[in-house]
Order: sequence, then C-alpha cells, then structure tokens
Amino acid sequence: MKNLTPMTEDFNQWYTDVIQEAELADYSPVKGSMVIRPYGYAIWENIQKYLDNRFKETGHKNAYFPLLIPKSFIQKEAEHVEGFSPELATVTHAGGKELEEPLIVRPTSETIINYMFSKWISSHRDLPLLINQWANVVRWEMRTRLFLRTSEFLWQEGHTAHETSEEANEEALKMLDIYEEFVQDIAAVAVRKGVKSEIEKFAGATKTYSIEAMMLDKKALQAGTSHELGQNFSKAFEIQFSDKNNKLQHPYQTSWGVSTRLIGMIIMAHGDDKGLKLPPNLAPIQIVVVPIIPNQDDSVLVMNKVEEIDKLLSKHRIEVDDREEVTPGFKFNEWELKGVPIRIEIGPRDIENNKVIISRRDVDGSKIEVSIENLSQKVDELLYEIQNNMFLKSKKHMDENTFHVDSKKELIKTLNNKEGFVTCYWHENEKDEIEIKELTSATIRCYPIDVNDTKKSINQKNKDGCYTIFSKAY
Repeated sequence: MKNLTPMTEDFNQWYTDVIQEAELADYSPVKGSMVIRPYGYAIWENIQKYLDNRFKETGHKNAYFPLLIPKSFIQKEAEHVEGFSPELATVTHAGGKELEEPLIVRPTSETIINYMFSKWISSHRDLPLLINQWANVVRWEMRTRLFLRTSEFLWQEGHTAHETSEEANEEALKMLDIYEEFVQDIAAVAVRKGVKSEIEKFAGATKTYSIEAMMLDKKALQAGTSHELGQNFSKAFEIQFSDKNNKLQHPYQTSWGVSTRLIGMIIMAHGDDKGLKLPPNLAPIQIVVVPIIPNQDDSVLVMNKVEEIDKLLSKHRIEVDDREEVTPGFKFNEWELKGVPIRIEIGPRDIENNKVIISRRDVDGSKIEVSIENLSQKVDELLYEIQNNMFLKSKKHMDENTFHVDSKKELIKTLNNKEGFVTCYWHENEKDEIEIKELTSATIRCYPIDVNDTKKSINQKNKDGCYTIFSKAY
C-alpha cells in the first residue's frame, strides 16, 4: 500500500491515488475508459438499489433500449445533434461489410426511446408513460478522469411523456427532488438545486434543472440533472396522441439521469489524506471487526467472541478481517483507506473486561470503549451520528465557501482569487456569460430555485437579475 499524495499538495493526484489504492477502479486498455473494480461497483450497486426503489415508488418502470442507434435518429433534433456531435462514436462496418447507414454508439437514448414512444403512444390513455433505463453510454472524451469523465460510463436515464406542459414540469422537479434526497440523505453531500442557464442546459431541452455540490477543493460538481424537453422530441419523432376531445396532440416530455460520477463526488466531498470516508447509508461495508490475537493461544477465545459480535450486528453490512498474514496496523490503514465508517477492535484483554474498542472514520483519531452488552445500541447510534455529521460537515463547507458580490468587477475578482461558489443577481445574457467564463474559467452553475426574489442585476444595469451561482467546476 503506497502513501497517498496529500490533498493539499495535489488534489487531482490525491483523487486518482485514492481510487486506485482503495481498489475502486483501474484504467482499461481502451484510452479514456475504466474498469470498475468490485469495491467501486458495490458502491454503485447501493446507489442503484436506493434510486431504483424510489423510481418504482413514483410509478416508473424499467426497460432496456439498444446500444446502437441509427445516425439519422440523432440528426432529427437539431440542438441535440449539435450538442453531441463532437462526442459521438460511430460504427461504420460490421460483419466484414460497410453498413448502409452508420450506427451511433448510445451517448444518451432520447432518440431511440422516442422512436419507440411513437409506436406505443396513440391515445391520452397511454399517458403518462414513465420509463427508466439502467445502461452504459459512450461519449468520446478527450480529457478523462476516473468516474468523473470517461468515454464510457454507467448511468440511469429516465424518459417520460405527458399530456400537458404542467405535468412534465412537475415530473422534472419530482425527479430532481429524488436526486437531492439521495445525495443529501444517503451520500451525505449538501447541494444547491436550481435551473441551468441557456448555455449550460442539455442539448434539446427547453429547461434543465440540476443539483450542484461543492467538493473539498471548493470546485462545483453537477451531481444530477432533470430536463424538461417540451415537445422538441415528440415533434421530431412525430409522437401524437388523441386527447379527451379527440384532437391530435404532441406529448410533453422529460428526461433525467445520474451516473457513476456520483462515486467521484463521494470521494471528493468526504475524503482525507488517509483515503475514503463513506457515509454509512451508502458504504458497502459499514463495520469492520479486527481481531487482535497477540499469540496463537488466544486465537480460539478471540475468534469465538468475534463470531458472537458478527451475529449480534448481522443486520448491518459487517466484515470480519481475520487475515493472519498482515498485522492489525496494516488492517487499520487499509480499512481507513477504504472509508469503512466503524472499526471494532477486540483482543484478549478486551474480552476480559467485556468490552470492545470502536473507531469512527469520520472523526480522526477517535477511539471509544463500549461494553459488549451495549454494543448493538451504540453501533446504531454511531452509524446515525456519522451519517448526520458527514452531511453537516459538507453543508458547513459549502456555506463557508459561498461568497456574495454586488458588481461585475467584484464577481470577476472573487472568481479569480477565491475557490468556491460566488453568488450575485444576474440577468441572463449569453455574451456576458461567455465573457465571465473566458476571464475566470467559471460558469453559471444554476439559478437556485429556493430563492425567488429578483434584484438589480450586476451585468445589465437597467434590468433585474435572478439570484445566481457561479463557480469553477468539474
């Protein structure tokens, strides 16, 4: 196990070191793509499990659509093709022959799904149609980073069709709320929820909502998006239904998704120089038990007690590390690196005193003695406390690194001199937005939907502006 690059020395290298040393992922032989290792995939499975249940509770059904999409489909929606063209991977040959029509490797599934919707929707009784897909997608990235930006990644994409614009908007916001709930309650990361600017919205959407998190290096990370598509795709793919008055209408649609970049978010929002810190609600292993066996004569005594503890705490995700070839110190370091929330140590002397030693990963150097009869209750309390503490730390970090400015000059100066979120009142204007990006490398992250007031804007003196968050981002 090598030492991790300190976060303060090189945050990006620290991030890569953690992923490789904690065995979350590795580089694949195909440039820009990754292999997700079992421990990293176990985190993804827990993300899937929670969200899949929530989607089903809100009436969505899972389906699967093809990986290969006819090129003509991608070209049907003008903004969509323009937005995705630079990232497309195209199949031109198959079975030893040139294809009559090139096929695009799925960058997102709006087009193929809408083609199918045009076959499935004919009446208002077919609506709402609420579909979700768990899949892989390919976007040919030039500059890649494990989990955050890879040429192939895993995600879910929801696609829905509705009778009215109001229903579609309600759906888009409902799914955004589910993403917020997951990121805050399960991943323990604070977010700001809002609407993207025209420049930053999804290609083909009328409106894009997002949740924005702040990483430990104070950069923003877009943790989930939900798009209101209006009738753009239903018109492009000639999806029509007869309404209650027997008139033909185009449905209003949404699409929404989160991806394996959530794993990158969890690493960068919680970690430290020892490695990962995983919130208990998400951790593949919530508790690790390390037996301390000073000599072989104590082995049976200690392992019997460990087995008892394992059964006592079996409702949690628990692992016993009984490896004999490595020292307890090595094990402590490894489980800290892997971010396990609670470590329990037990040796002959502890058994004599009917207690164990507990260390919690979220508080550096913490060690408490707990009697075995109180262990189950104490572990329940600690897991709740750790989850809550991790979220509060994330929220405090975001609050302390959010700065408000009252002039364009001050906005540029603050973005160039400080990392974090910079808020202001801004009147949307493409030219001004591009200027800020060129001068500072920062973008509008969102117009938060929890702030409804407007005030004199800092960029268009005679116009009111919306409350806006600017930040540098991943």
